[in-house]
Amino acid sequence: MTEASGRTMFSADGVAAPLRHALFRRIWLASLLSNFGLMIQSVGAAWAMTQMTSSADKVALVQTALMLPIMLISMPAGAIADMYDRRVVSLMALMIALTGATALTVLARFGLVTPEILLAFCFVIGSGMALFGPAWQASVSEQVPAETLPSAVALNGISYNIARSFGPAIGGIVVATAGAVAAFAANAVLYLPLLIVLFLWRRQSEPSRLPRERLNRAIVSGVRYIANSPSIRIVLARTLATGIAGGSVSALMPLVARDLLHGGAQTYGIMLGAFGMGAVIGALNIGMARKRLSAEASVRGCALIMGVAIAVIAISNSPVITAAALVLAGSVWMLAVALFNIGVQLSAPRWVAGRSLAAFQAAIAGGIAIGSWGWGHITDQVGVESALLISAAAMFASPLLGLWLKMPPVGSRTEDADVLADPEVQLLLTGRSGPLVVEIEYRVDQEQARAFHNVMQDVQLSRQRNGAYGWSIARDIADPELWTERYHCPTWLDYLRQRNRSTQAERALHQRAMDFHLGPDPIRVRRMLERPFGSVRWKDDTPDRAGAEVVPVSSVGGSTT
Repeated sequence: MTEASGRTMFSADGVAAPLRHALFRRIWLASLLSNFGLMIQSVGAAWAMTQMTSSADKVALVQTALMLPIMLISMPAGAIADMYDRRVVSLMALMIALTGATALTVLARFGLVTPEILLAFCFVIGSGMALFGPAWQASVSEQVPAETLPSAVALNGISYNIARSFGPAIGGIVVATAGAVAAFAANAVLYLPLLIVLFLWRRQSEPSRLPRERLNRAIVSGVRYIANSPSIRIVLARTLATGIAGGSVSALMPLVARDLLHGGAQTYGIMLGAFGMGAVIGALNIGMARKRLSAEASVRGCALIMGVAIAVIAISNSPVITAAALVLAGSVWMLAVALFNIGVQLSAPRWVAGRSLAAFQAAIAGGIAIGSWGWGHITDQVGVESALLISAAAMFASPLLGLWLKMPPVGSRTEDADVLADPEVQLLLTGRSGPLVVEIEYRVDQEQARAFHNVMQDVQLSRQRNGAYGWSIARDIADPELWTERYHCPTWLDYLRQRNRSTQAERALHQRAMDFHLGPDPIRVRRMLERPFGSVRWKDDTPDRAGAEVVPVSSVGGSTT
């Protein structure tokens, strides 16, 4: 490496810049070892399954068992990551994975593992990693400055793929020389460094000024945010499609090594290593791709190139040609997945970062899990070569999704806005009082009606993703300049959360709407309790406590709707 290239890598936007921060560097190195263990365990599990059964379906199910938990529990995992200390959540998740890996090692040592037991413990290990993923990824923004966050995301991908480059080859050697038991034991041991580093991390957490949401409400909040965020919805849809179409490579790799290349465990490990090596190359070029190409052009190019690579893998009988194709496939696969990940990381505000990243994990893992299951069934029907050719055709066709679901441009990181002052309250309220109805009256020049209405469509999405429901905009038929925005929040606490979840960009959007207001009088805001029976005096001699203000919260910053 030249001095100039070294300076570029460690510059503010260089891929290695986050490694200058000691905390990130320690966690990154420990996670690298953990990823090595997971790769070695995956090779051991996949090869052990090929020794226990000749069914392509069950061999592919090993990958499904590891990935399916990410799809099934990712949203609860993301909610937990947003609700609790992410360091503690990460530690508990790693303990679950460590317990599963240790139990699998013991059972394998005594020869008690069957295909069903193997799949069950792969599912347990996958569940631990599914819980770990959102907390770990969402905490990256706490370990590095905002300007190095994309590089940190890329480095985490590089960590996984360095392990994928060399871990499978090591796993193949371990399995060939010491058996699957040694591979399972290595995975258990290599969780320990990451557990130690996270245990020693003294994370500075800011206590919330409002009570924590319940888990079910937090999950609903996350789903609602994603459902009302068009850019995140598009990224997740493209991620799912890419995972389904391209999942054939990892799912069928044991069969490629055994049936197409007529090799053993070492051949399988080398082929997976080639794919991982390509992924490292792809991760190192993420910055260049983001500078030179739009997100849509990058994703389309990756899909087309990967389609070519999968087709070559299908028709090749040469380990050298297959390995070269896997290097190419790995590089564009990593590039596409990293672009999806960065898009979600930079689009989600902090309060919902864990849930947004969990949805991303669910999309990619769900796509791979569904694809693995589907490609395994297709392979049983038509063979490995034909299944891979069908997968290549699907990858070729996937850029057509861009005609309807064009990748959004990836800008700078979404920044949280300042905390707002609490509204004036004269009724006795508790945190569960509600529903709250909010009405906002605007007076708009009739010549600006269409422009105002268009802006309010974006305001609707903003209100809804932050917790409002039942949103509407109405125009007075007797006074055409008068417009009334109306929405609901389930409770008083939900309303306080909704007011303070807005990002700086959303606050600017709300200000654009208010700038349409005419006249000397300010915008009128009404906040009403829809079910006010608890605030009514039922008898003439009952004391009226309506003047008491409940749920006192410190008032900071400016006031808005």
